[in-house]
Amino acid sequence: MTRRKLVITHTIDHDHAEKVKSLVPDWDVIIGKEKKTWKPHLKDAEVIAGWKPEMNNVVAEPEANLRWVQAWSAGINGLPLDKLEGKETVITSANGVHAYPISETIFGHMLALTRKIHTYVKQQQTKTWHHANMNLELHEKTVGIIGVGAIGKETAKIAKAFEMTVLGVRNSGEPVENVDEMYTADSLHDLLPRCDYVVVSLPLTEKTHHLFGAKEFSLMKDTAFFVTIGRGQLVAETELITALKEGAIAGAGLDVFEKEPLEENNPLWELDNVIVTPHTAGSTEFYNKRVMEDIFIPNLESYVNGDTLPVNRVDYRKGY
Repeated sequence: MTRRKLVITHTIDHDHAEKVKSLVPDWDVIIGKEKKTWKPHLKDAEVIAGWKPEMNNVVAEPEANLRWVQAWSAGINGLPLDKLEGKETVITSANGVHAYPISETIFGHMLALTRKIHTYVKQQQTKTWHHANMNLELHEKTVGIIGVGAIGKETAKIAKAFEMTVLGVRNSGEPVENVDEMYTADSLHDLLPRCDYVVVSLPLTEKTHHLFGAKEFSLMKDTAFFVTIGRGQLVAETELITALKEGAIAGAGLDVFEKEPLEENNPLWELDNVIVTPHTAGSTEFYNKRVMEDIFIPNLESYVNGDTLPVNRVDYRKGY
């Protein structure tokens, strides 16, 4: 009888590896980030934790045995969703792993733009002592959080430490702790004029592609700051650049871009009212630990018992 197979394409610590093996003692468990370690096992793998682009074609082959994919990121738009859905493959995401580091990055951008830390860092390079007309405060301002999932909830909680008014957008419109007023996606345009900061933490789907463009920036205050950490394709980048150059908005903190790495000739590099970070908002020393302990191992326990996976199961219809 052929042994069932589980492939993990990342380096995990010994304790996590032993826990996984104890849950599937009769399986072959392949662990390692090197391609030579996992590539020979793709067609036979029933479970894959950590998707790689090289896997896209393998899953479509008739003999492929894949039944469950644990993504190593919150977004799953890089996976061949049509192929996986056609084979009735279950997907679970890493949603929730990023709540602490990304919310910290969001406030890093907001505080730096407000208190002109990015300007002073540049001035430090040239030993320039200049006030730079810094006069803004974050306290008691209004922040709009577009996408109140795990990241948005943590951002809202931190915002309350600054006595901010928190407006949120989520599809259901249902209330969430620390969010003063909740809107649905259909009423986004009603929220934007009220905000001093707009934070975008949505997944990328057909509905959210280019959700922010010239119209949305025109509705924002010209004193407002825009922060996005979701996916670059949520924003029409050329229209954002125009808004920043023409002063339709005051500035932006950007961790994600339509094309990555950000090309050297992209104007965003040079704009004084922009902070660029290289898609690192979710980076943390605890990343793999949280994926394993909070998501994959609890799901694996359910999987081997034949139960529905309880954590972060993706709805193909929604795209997240």
